[in-house]
Amino acid sequence: MEREKPLQCGVIGVGSLGQHHARVYAEMEGVELAGVYDADGARATEVAGRHGARVFESAEQLGNACDAVSVVVPTDRHCEVALPLLERGCHLLIEKPICASLEEAERVMEAAKAAGVLVQVGHIEHFNPVMGYLETAVSEPRFIAADRLAPFTPRGTEVGVVLDLMIHDIGVILELVKRPIKRIEAVGVNVLSSTEDIANARIVFEGGCVANINTSRVSLKKVREIRVFQREAYLSLDFMGQKGHLIRKQGLALDKEDIPIERDEPLKLELLSFTDCIRRARDPKVGGQLGKTALEVAMQVTAQIRAAMD
Repeated sequence: MEREKPLQCGVIGVGSLGQHHARVYAEMEGVELAGVYDADGARATEVAGRHGARVFESAEQLGNACDAVSVVVPTDRHCEVALPLLERGCHLLIEKPICASLEEAERVMEAAKAAGVLVQVGHIEHFNPVMGYLETAVSEPRFIAADRLAPFTPRGTEVGVVLDLMIHDIGVILELVKRPIKRIEAVGVNVLSSTEDIANARIVFEGGCVANINTSRVSLKKVREIRVFQREAYLSLDFMGQKGHLIRKQGLALDKEDIPIERDEPLKLELLSFTDCIRRARDPKVGGQLGKTALEVAMQVTAQIRAAMD
């Protein structure tokens, strides 16, 4: 039997996150890291050199050599980078959020459909083993509390904390609740940047489930936790530590048990799923539509915060 040719994959933007896309592609079976491109040529040379990969002089040249590309550039450049690659027939993994606006997201989705290629959005928590457990254990959520805190870094400040960090939890919660949103209440403040750095959103869904999301990018510690309350039980899980516990009501007492979670690298699982979808011609777990819906909710949260800040 003839051996399947390796997928030629590339990375555009090899900064703090993109360098790990390059690393994972280089380590994967059935995949060849065809090369990288970055506006910082020295950075591109450094990352490519670690993996024996080629440095391309432009994003378009890299696209011509690839079956699939990870787009890991600032959010406000997603659309301009993605469209020429889609025209060249490249499958794309676009880091979250899919784009900086709903109009740009629609353009990307239409271009992908016209080219007959897939777009996966980098909502990485959907590939965290914690999410795998939640998808099997959550059936009728009544209240969800999510906390995501991170130390300040200039990276990502081209958008506010809602599009930078909160959108992770928005995507997770939308997938767990699977109900239309009834209303959103949001507040936020800017501290170290020109946009909101701390934000809180309360999302009420049809059917009664309420989600409360706290997000900050000016914290002294990292936190990525979620608590899901159902009838007779609640789950408390740590996305970062990939651990958690389940508390059940036993008569008038509460019974606590640790949740067995098999730890793994979410980015590796995400890229394995992405390349598998390409080979099998199936829809990605986090496609353009889910990415766009999460962006739409995030934009509503942002609009409320900005209106109050003005």
